[in-house]
Amino acid sequence: MNKIDSIDNQILMLLQQNSKMNIKEIALKIGLTSTPTYDRIKRLEKSGIITHYKAEINREKIGLNLVVFCQVTLQVHSKKLITQFENAVERMPEVVGCFHIAGNFDYLLKITVPDIKSYQFFLKNKLSVLESVSNVQSNFVMSMVKENAIYKLT
Repeated sequence: MNKIDSIDNQILMLLQQNSKMNIKEIALKIGLTSTPTYDRIKRLEKSGIITHYKAEINREKIGLNLVVFCQVTLQVHSKKLITQFENAVERMPEVVGCFHIAGNFDYLLKITVPDIKSYQFFLKNKLSVLESVSNVQSNFVMSMVKENAIYKLT
């Protein structure tokens, strides 16, 4: 595990809130000059703590109004079928999250689509046709209370 001090934690918190914040802005907020701030960020990137930067998109403004959580149970737990399922899911743009879990089902999928008809098409023509899938339970999101996590390290 990598050592992270309170200054590293402050940098990580700031970048999670706004990854476009520049070095000078970060340095000012954490009380360092630009050079040591830059060095710390590069160290966090090199060590793999910061893996990438991304833009957060308002899904409703691009027409993705429906969020569905699918609980998927596989037919058999063979390496071949698990790999086939995971590879197929990775190619489905509607699936924005896929979690292999322990419990009453095998996978939890987070799916975003424009509407219920789009979800029905996805379910009928993409997900349920996979030979590994035995059962799918769908949960439709009514409203989001909290969606984006900011990881606090200390």
